Amino acid sequence: MASGSDVKVEFDPKNMPFRRLGPSGLRVPVFSLGGWLTLGGTVIGDPVKDIIKVAFDNGINMFDTAEAYAKGKSEVEMGRVIKELGLRRTDLVITTKLFWGLRTGPNDGGLSRKHIIEGTKECLERLGLDYVDVIFAHRPDVSVPMEEVVRAFNWVIEKGLAFYWATSEWSAYEIEEAQHIATKLGLHGPIAEQCQHNMFHRERPEKEYRPLYKKYQLGTTVFSALASGLLTGKYNAGIPDGTRFSTHSNFFKGTVDSLQKEEGLTKIRKVNELSVLAEQELGCSVTHLALAWVAKNPNTSTVILGASKPEQVVDNLKALDVIPKLTPEIMDRIEAILENQPADPPTFGRPALDPNGRL
Repeated sequence: MASGSDVKVEFDPKNMPFRRLGPSGLRVPVFSLGGWLTLGGTVIGDPVKDIIKVAFDNGINMFDTAEAYAKGKSEVEMGRVIKELGLRRTDLVITTKLFWGLRTGPNDGGLSRKHIIEGTKECLERLGLDYVDVIFAHRPDVSVPMEEVVRAFNWVIEKGLAFYWATSEWSAYEIEEAQHIATKLGLHGPIAEQCQHNMFHRERPEKEYRPLYKKYQLGTTVFSALASGLLTGKYNAGIPDGTRFSTHSNFFKGTVDSLQKEEGLTKIRKVNELSVLAEQELGCSVTHLALAWVAKNPNTSTVILGASKPEQVVDNLKALDVIPKLTPEIMDRIEAILENQPADPPTFGRPALDPNGRL
């Protein structure tokens, strides 16, 4: 990575707001850039550089990838581009994830101490880095004792290979168990959860994790904020060529098939209604509204954007101007369209507490 006189581009956060990542002191941009399905996969070579440069030039300094993305090629492309652009390492927040290894051996995946340590080192080799800022457990591993997982990620931190560790698509129970073990042993617990969160996927991030936000100040690094593009309106009349549902048809087959059924048709109707609200009331697209809606959530640390073209990054960042427009009245109107707000836990008849007191 570039340092000192080797730095070619100075970081300017522009108008990008920054938030703490969970309970940590690490500050991350409200919008970051991820490599899932794009960087190193459908996008390789100079286009990767164009996308990352545009993101960096517009205040995005957090880049997320994983060992499984394009079978390691996402990390390779991202590391190459960061070096070629001459970006200062301390200006960047780089995150990667472990679980699905690149080989088929019995210890080449999962969250054993062996794979966590060896997998981290291989990630760093592909990225061309000495460390990552956050290393994620890409999925839980029910075949490994949780104490082994917690101890292994702490070893990675103690050796300076990562500064923090986090989880992705873990249940609240599993995150709680990891936190309890970390507390008991005086070790570092996970600081964030990388989960799917969008207008059509709310139960886990808004209900299941709710106690964790208050108890551990857990933050989320949200992926699929646009429901894989469904919330852009591009699929309202079919599957256009070149879109994610088209280029990854096998992966999204279940989702595509559902669009012809009642559930999918209901979602499309709601996207149309949200589009009217966005355009007539907020002067933006439904894409910007959907991104702003997730970003407005106080438990969201960062929303990970996906892009196959530089102009998509620039356009998505228009959502920053929409966040302040999401007044309580507008949020209520959105809820009226969605009709899927997770229910509060039952009180079994207990009267509500005074809202002016400590709840």
